[in-house]
Amino acid sequence: MANAKIRLFVDQPLGQGQVIALNEAQANYLFAVMRLGVGAAILVFNGRDGEWRADVAEAGKRKGLLVCAAQTAPLQSPPDLWLLFAPIKKARTDFIVEKATELGAARIIPVQTRFTSADRIRVDKLRAHASEAAEQCGGTFVPQVDDVIPLGKLLADWPPDRRILWCNEHLAGVAEALPKGGAPGPWAILIGPEGGFSESEQVLLAAMPQVVQASLGPRILRADTAAVAALTLWQAHLGDWK
Repeated sequence: MANAKIRLFVDQPLGQGQVIALNEAQANYLFAVMRLGVGAAILVFNGRDGEWRADVAEAGKRKGLLVCAAQTAPLQSPPDLWLLFAPIKKARTDFIVEKATELGAARIIPVQTRFTSADRIRVDKLRAHASEAAEQCGGTFVPQVDDVIPLGKLLADWPPDRRILWCNEHLAGVAEALPKGGAPGPWAILIGPEGGFSESEQVLLAAMPQVVQASLGPRILRADTAAVAALTLWQAHLGDWK
């Protein structure tokens, strides 16, 4: 049996004997960059059917075929945790999506706030970053990455049972704010823009019964650092790291 070392996300069904048609970019990566040939084995996943070992059946410059041989890992779903964040500069927004995927967010929602200053967001690129991050970290689940939505519109239809951890540097720490023990239930983490939330946005959030406010420490963190810190602390207290 060939030893599979490369992982690849494919947006196709996976199962015993399933044939996977590669697109040009995938074929170029596997056969031109990684120099694989017919008979080579790779690991594939689609975010739904777990991870599978697949063998190369055809290898061309612009296309190729894989055949699923055996499942190597079941689907491992993350906790029911969403990350809401105001986009920032491109590279740092990419970083947030990458790390949120690695840290186990189930859904990533970019939000437009009063002080969001990022240029136009390429959500298709963010989704690709999420897939690539899952390839690298060994995950079998790829978080949903939503289109950008105004914060007020998102909160207007907010589920009554989903709590929001609002990272507010003026209040108590996360360890004191999060519930102790028991099932965590559905949660979201909210990270604001570089300029902070406007007064009206703060009033709106403070009035929501689902909102739990907490500080991430005595220093003001950059938005990308805050996202990683909040996800880490939530996972350590309520997530699947325990």
